[in-house]
Amino acid sequence: MNAPDAPVTPDAPDAVVVGAGPNGLVAANVLADAGWSVLVLEAEETPGGGVRSDRAVHPDHVHDTFSSFYPLAVASPALRALRLEDWGLTWRHAPAVLAHPVPDGRCAVLDRDRGTTAASLDTFAPGDGDAYLRLVALWDRLGDDMIAALLSPFPPLRAGARLAARLPFGGGGLRTLRMLTLPARRLGREHFRGSGGPLLLTGSGLHADFSPEVPGSGAFGWLMVMLGQQYGWPVPEGGAGELTAALIRRLHAKGGRLRCGTPVARVTVRDRRCTGVVTADGERITARRAVLADVTAPALYGGLVGWEHLPARLRADMRRFEWDSATFKVDWALSGPIPWSSPGAARAGTVHVADSIDHLARYTADIAAGRLPEQPCLVLGQMTTSDATRSPAGTESAWAYTHLPQHVHGLSEWTPARREEFAVRVEEAVERLAPGFRDRITARRVLAPPDLQGLDRNLVGGALNGGTAQIHQQLFLRPVPGNGRATTPLRGLYLASASAHPGGGVHGAAGTNAARAALAAARLRRP
Repeated sequence: MNAPDAPVTPDAPDAVVVGAGPNGLVAANVLADAGWSVLVLEAEETPGGGVRSDRAVHPDHVHDTFSSFYPLAVASPALRALRLEDWGLTWRHAPAVLAHPVPDGRCAVLDRDRGTTAASLDTFAPGDGDAYLRLVALWDRLGDDMIAALLSPFPPLRAGARLAARLPFGGGGLRTLRMLTLPARRLGREHFRGSGGPLLLTGSGLHADFSPEVPGSGAFGWLMVMLGQQYGWPVPEGGAGELTAALIRRLHAKGGRLRCGTPVARVTVRDRRCTGVVTADGERITARRAVLADVTAPALYGGLVGWEHLPARLRADMRRFEWDSATFKVDWALSGPIPWSSPGAARAGTVHVADSIDHLARYTADIAAGRLPEQPCLVLGQMTTSDATRSPAGTESAWAYTHLPQHVHGLSEWTPARREEFAVRVEEAVERLAPGFRDRITARRVLAPPDLQGLDRNLVGGALNGGTAQIHQQLFLRPVPGNGRATTPLRGLYLASASAHPGGGVHGAAGTNAARAALAAARLRRP
């Protein structure tokens, strides 16, 4: 049944944004820049979605609750256009971007100086440094246009045309396109003789749900490494929450409003048009022009919007929607730096913990089979190494996360004992490469998948990216087969979350794309 029209009160906003995650706040800023009145409604008491920080582990240590490193934020045209540095945001960098130590003591190091990176890879096999520099040269040619194309609404006509024009002429362009389809393991084999370069590429798949064997994982790994080479993997000074705070300060200065602790229960619809929202306590809020939803696709379709307002095909498509992997995270307050056996790892903001590509393959196979990995592979952050404000001098704020199956065979509940058992596995993985690590733990926090969802309801089952990043749910297939844009079957309603193209990562593109779609629709409706 259609909801009756609500009276449009004089203070009704032009747009209601549901969710104050990074995409929602970026969308609100874009609309406010265009002169729209904007109200952002956030269900949690703290804004920011996956971009928050706290002192819950230890009062002297700042820990990022979810995400930490933001190469896409500094590369994204959407976020760069907001000039958040003018609103109090300061970026900090570790001495090195990324390290991947291996048990024999060697360490592949991604440094913002490309020559230093190349020299690191030459320690694994002479000549691999030059092979790496050839991949960097290809990025120099294509990178900026590739970022613009990836983050634009699909199809990326302008950015795509520029990118096509930059491809090497003739067969070289086809060979580049072939490279971008390769699994990460195959891409590494074709370009390097030793294991250092391939480990940087395949280890980067840990940031999403890519196995070294799946098509597209090579392109993702190359993208992440090249972003680190060009921009670094920076962190906000003072904690991830400072990125959110800058977005909010900017929004308030532009006249936008934010209300936290205000869950939205449903979107109101009349004649296949979105007219506003109703909050959990029954307040009806009219949106004069648009509602932008920074929520997961399953939370919007069949959740905030009843199936009676949506096409039957969409309901069938949403049954096939696939979440990305679950996440298990441990935060540590450490009395000193992590005592890595490989000195290169001590300089890096991010460390990948995996013995080899075969180890990565076994780990991702366990996830695919619904098993808890016996030896998990980790992404580890050394936050005080990256930003000295995170903890007292001589100490370290650190964390590590690992991916797990969304549904684990034989595990019905994450009991305290099961949490502790798996946290020990995580710590043992670090201890193998940094003997004495566990002796330096002053305090810690364990976040199993249901804990992450409890802190941010968008992180369903601990999924960080709003749906799998694999090729069958990307571009015009995200979140379901369609046009790859922020529009929905209802006029005036836009999907502005990581469930929409271009997917996960703190780049603000999904929010910007939704805001621009709303602005374009408003222009078309003008008499």
